[in-house]
Amino acid sequence: MIDLHFWPTPNGWKVSILLEELGLPYRIVPVNIGRGAQFEAGFLAISPNNRIPAIVDQAPADGGEPVAVFETGAILQYLAEKSGRLLPTDLRGRHATLQWLMWQMGGLGPMLGQNGHFLLYAPEKIPYAIERYGREARRLYGVLDGQLARTGAYVAGAAYTIADIAIFPWIMTHKRQGLTLDDFPALKRWFAQVRARPAVQAGLAVGKDLRAGAEGPDEQARRVLFGLGAESSATSGTTAQAPTGVAGPTTSS
Repeated sequence: MIDLHFWPTPNGWKVSILLEELGLPYRIVPVNIGRGAQFEAGFLAISPNNRIPAIVDQAPADGGEPVAVFETGAILQYLAEKSGRLLPTDLRGRHATLQWLMWQMGGLGPMLGQNGHFLLYAPEKIPYAIERYGREARRLYGVLDGQLARTGAYVAGAAYTIADIAIFPWIMTHKRQGLTLDDFPALKRWFAQVRARPAVQAGLAVGKDLRAGAEGPDEQARRVLFGLGAESSATSGTTAQAPTGVAGPTTSS
């Protein structure tokens, strides 16, 4: 059994989608990031960077004590290796997948997060920031479109992998990023193909009840998520996590 410490965000959906694809048994442990649950001691023991998602594998492969994993790239790799699926074992396929997974973690996620922040959440409109991150978001979409045009299939090649799963939830935010997939034909083809997968739909449905009717972060959530009040420092001694997605407040890369 996998305990998935989760809130419905692009990063949370990466893991719920993968768990659905793999058919691994899991249970949801909600972490309401708009109310500061990510700063509670129990969660920090699993995810010291106070970001969701995180997992605890109650039945690790070595038969030992439960294994906790934080950071979505590490989680996706851990679960793929545990199941022996969606991460190629051949040298070239494995490294193609991992490099695009790291591209999402180090580039696409953080930059789209900044773009979404300055477009949607910043208390004042800063033209320089909006232009800078908007331009970088478009560049990254172009990089991805070019790669998908070359493969003619999935991000890392002919096979669907954890690289696709890591990237897909962030591309779901394209409209709120101020982008249209019509400008990126290979990306548009891939997006429709991945979205049609039953396990992707099941993974995206996870946690819908947790944010039912929510239009966006309220004032309390903004203060927690953007480190504007005492909620974060009083419980963790660190700055609160700022949203990095644009489908409501989110978390890490």
